[in-house]
Amino acid sequence: MAIVPNDIVAKAEDIADQILRYKSVLPTIARLCLISTFLEDGLRMWFQWNEQKDYMDMSWGCGKFLATVFVLINLLGQLGGCVMVLGRYKVPIACGVLFFIVVLQTFAYSILWDLQFLFRNLALIGALLLVLAESRVESRSLFAGVPSLGDNKPKNYLQLTGRILIAFMFITLLRFEISFLQIVQDILGSVLMVLVTIGYKTKLSALILVLLLSLLNVYHNAWWTIPTHRPLRDFLKYDFFQTLSVIGGLLMIVSLGPGGVSMDEHKKKW
Repeated sequence: MAIVPNDIVAKAEDIADQILRYKSVLPTIARLCLISTFLEDGLRMWFQWNEQKDYMDMSWGCGKFLATVFVLINLLGQLGGCVMVLGRYKVPIACGVLFFIVVLQTFAYSILWDLQFLFRNLALIGALLLVLAESRVESRSLFAGVPSLGDNKPKNYLQLTGRILIAFMFITLLRFEISFLQIVQDILGSVLMVLVTIGYKTKLSALILVLLLSLLNVYHNAWWTIPTHRPLRDFLKYDFFQTLSVIGGLLMIVSLGPGGVSMDEHKKKW
């Protein structure tokens, strides 16, 4: 009986390997997905300039000037960061700017007290850390052309932290409902989440999570089916693109692998 699951895993890994043949385009697709929430929110700041400014003024009583500064920082920071990430131009600075925007919005919109939104923002930070890890140049030897024997520890720890934070996305998807499909979703998502976090069968687990999360995203956040005048449309749209960004982080894991701090890496030494 134990042979059947092993065969299934082997076949699944073969399929994953076929997908990884297109590894050269995976990072680009991952970046496009990852910056989508920042791009959408940056454009929202432009097209809903007055609404966003009035909302901040009403929520915090900060006055028109500070409300305008807040909206301007969000607009320029997000759109500028997106362009820099896509163009691979000073990616650490771009990730720092986008990280600042996430933290700023967490406090400005009182997300800190809403666990679901807080966990999703943590997952978004995890995705940014994976972009930062991908941008890091491998450690070099003192001698040109000679490979370094040392591990790139900062990159490995960035990948580890990114994997752990991305797992927070799936905590928000757990629902304790007496439904066969929901129970299967909870169990499958939890198992895959743990595998990605500890770095075991990482690329395959992350790829399955990409498929699962994509299906759930389209099913739960179909904002295009909601009339434009309803506030629910903006809520679902925000949630959709934020989830798409986490999918981008998972694709980055598929492309980069788990890094040095993982069970997959330690298996090579056994």
